[in-house]
Amino acid sequence: MNNMFMDVLIEKIKTCNNPTVAGLDPKIEFVPSFIIQDNYRKYGETLKGASEAILEFNTTIIDNIYDIVPAVKPQLAYYESFGVEGMKTFKKTVEYAHSKGLIVIADGKRNDIGSTSEAYSNAFIGETRIGIESFVPAFDADALTVNPYLGIDGIKPFIDDCEKHSKGIFVLVKTSNPSSGQLQDLVLDVGMKVYERVADLVVEWGENLIGSYGYSSVGAVVGATWPSQAAALRQRMPNAFFLVPGYGAQGGTSKDIAVNFNEDGLGAIVNASRSLMCAYKSTIWKDQFSEFDFGKACRAEAIRMRDDINSAIGG
Repeated sequence: MNNMFMDVLIEKIKTCNNPTVAGLDPKIEFVPSFIIQDNYRKYGETLKGASEAILEFNTTIIDNIYDIVPAVKPQLAYYESFGVEGMKTFKKTVEYAHSKGLIVIADGKRNDIGSTSEAYSNAFIGETRIGIESFVPAFDADALTVNPYLGIDGIKPFIDDCEKHSKGIFVLVKTSNPSSGQLQDLVLDVGMKVYERVADLVVEWGENLIGSYGYSSVGAVVGATWPSQAAALRQRMPNAFFLVPGYGAQGGTSKDIAVNFNEDGLGAIVNASRSLMCAYKSTIWKDQFSEFDFGKACRAEAIRMRDDINSAIGG
C-alpha cells in the first residue's frame, strides 16, 4: 500500500511545526475591491468575473502562506454558488495549492448511498471512468469531509478510495454550529448520544487504515466550540485524527483547541477561514496592512495562530 494520507499530513504538520489548516471560503465581499474592479473590467460583472477575482484572491493567499501552513481547506459551497465558473476556480485552486506543496482538504460534507456516494468519492478523492479501462482524477483533492448520516452504505465508497488512492476523509462527529445538539446530542436507547455512536463508528470504519504514526486516514470533524465533548471524544477515538473548525471568528480559543490533541502533540489540525482571509480587515492587523497587502496580513495572522495553538499544546 502507498503512504497513508494521515502519515503524509502528519509529516507536513511536523515539517511546518504548525497543526493548522487555512480555510479558503471566499465570499466576494472578502475580496479586496481593487481585485474585484480589475476582474470586472476584464470579464464584466458576471459569475466569471467574480470567480476570476476569487481565484486571484486565493492564489495570492497561497503565495503568502504555503511555506508556513501544511494544508488548505476550500469549502465547496462558496465555489458552487458561482456555478460552473466557480467550480473552475475550485479546480484551479486545488491545482495551485498542490503546485506549492500544500495538502488540500475539500470541505464538501458529501454523502449518499451506493453508486451515488461512489460518484461523489470518484469526483473528489478517487478517479472517474472515462472509458472501458480509462480512469482519471477529476478534482483530485487529498481529503474530503463526509456526512455519516446514511451509515456504512454512504461511507464505504470513500473508505475504498482512501485505501486505493492514499486519500483521507473526515467524518462529521460533533460540529461547531450552535444547533448541532438538536440531533448530535440526542440520547439513544443504548444510553449513548448520537455523536458518541458516530465516534465509535469512525473508529470501526478506520481500523484498517491506520498508518505508521498510529492514526487512521478516516478522521473526524470535532468543533472547537465544544471543548468538554472534544476532550471526551479524544479519549474515545485515540486513533482518529481530528479536523477542528471553529477557531477564531466562530469563538473557539487555543485553550479550547488543546483538548483535541493527544499527549504526543499530534491528533488534530485546526481550521481558521475568515480570520485568515479577512485579516487585513481585522482589528489586529488593519492598522499595519492595507487591502493591497491582504496576503501579508493573512501570513501575519497565520503565524500568530500557529504560535497561539503551539503555545497551548506545548508545541
